[in-house]
Amino acid sequence: MDKTDEALLDTIADLHGIPEGSFNIRKNGKLLARNSGTDIEIVSKTDKDGIDIIVKPNVKNKSVHIPVLLTVGDFRDTVYNDFYIGENADVTIIAGCGIHNDACGDAEHDGIHSFYLSKNAKVRYVEKHYASGSGSGKKVFDPVTKIYLKENSCFILESTQLGGVTYTNRKTVASVGKNAQLLVKEKILTDGEERAATDFKIRLNGKNSRADVVSRSVAKGKSLQKFQSDLIGKNECFGHVECDGIVLNDARIISTPKIDAVSPEASLVHEAAVGKIAGEQLLKLMSLGLTEQEAENTVIQGFLN
Repeated sequence: MDKTDEALLDTIADLHGIPEGSFNIRKNGKLLARNSGTDIEIVSKTDKDGIDIIVKPNVKNKSVHIPVLLTVGDFRDTVYNDFYIGENADVTIIAGCGIHNDACGDAEHDGIHSFYLSKNAKVRYVEKHYASGSGSGKKVFDPVTKIYLKENSCFILESTQLGGVTYTNRKTVASVGKNAQLLVKEKILTDGEERAATDFKIRLNGKNSRADVVSRSVAKGKSLQKFQSDLIGKNECFGHVECDGIVLNDARIISTPKIDAVSPEASLVHEAAVGKIAGEQLLKLMSLGLTEQEAENTVIQGFLN
């Protein structure tokens, strides 16, 4: 383990405001470090790359950190991680993924994550994507998230990607059971020639099931963003999808909603708004002494927060 890896471990150990718990750290396709406890067990898969994370019933105020790092080009890393959350458990899962690519070849990480929540379980899943590097090779993330919610369970997905990622195609599939809830907060910033696509397919299967998806995005330069949602109500349920975007320069945002009320008791709503920053906002901030660029950055920061 080199000094950079040791610094990474120290940073993770010093995180504040996150409950103590287990972790699995992966770098360039290999295990760097792991801590597996009695409350939260982490086991390597034997048939493919990835891990099983088993959270025992009634576990509270614990966390799982599963960061991934790629620091080489011409490399593709695909992992299959399955999360089994026991009855009445309440945990936070942090999945930070970073790529630094100074090479000509592409660097890509694809995390295939499946979550199985038992009755009354709750998960807060925080996923952050970041990329940097001066090489001509692409920095690519293609995550797939599968969520299965049993009775009275709750899954909170907080997804953030704020620049540097050349291409991403995020797919999220969810099945929501009786009295269960899915809450999604997505934030995306693209610039230059970057491309970002997100695709949600949510089935509200159980009585009194609920889904609330809020996506906020900013597209700059010549970047392109595509947002798709497919919300299906199969029972007495409520579903809400909101997609708000700011477009700057020569960028483009495409939003494609689909709602399907299979049951007459389903209540489904989709809202979408895309536009530029209002001139009055910029003028007000500039009157306070900010430059036009500083004013624009302030509006964007507030919008994404």
